[in-house]
Order: sequence, then structure tokens, then C-alpha cells
Amino acid sequence: MENVRRYRALASLCRQQAAYRPLQNWQLLGQAEHFEHLAEVALKDHFDACNAQREEDAIAAAAWERPAAA
Repeated sequence: MENVRRYRALASLCRQQAAYRPLQNWQLLGQAEHFEHLAEVALKDHFDACNAQREEDAIAAAAWERPAAA
């Protein structure tokens, strides 16, 4: 999650610089879009890992709840 914050902060900084540097406007906005994309990818990876862990925990809990064959 720390990477997501960093990427979003960098994107914000690029957008702020684009407002004050009209000659580099498109380049800076492109960099901001790239950092936002990296933030989205990092966020998706984080939630995918959390969901995978939750599924593993549910499978392990279900194994304990099954009655043993006599």
C-alpha cells in the first residue's frame, strides 16, 4: 500500500508541474498517467493477494469442519 501512496503522490506532483511548465505539459501529464497506472496495478495486486489469502483460510477452516469418516 505504501507504493500506491508513492505512485499517486508522484502523479500529483507531475500534474502540478504541468500547470507551471506549459512547454513540458504533455510529457508531464503522460508521466502522471503512467504513475496512476502503476498505482492501479499495485492496488490490484494487493487486493488479489488479500483475496487469495482469504480463500486459503476458508479452505483450511472448511477442512477442520468436515466430519471424519468412521
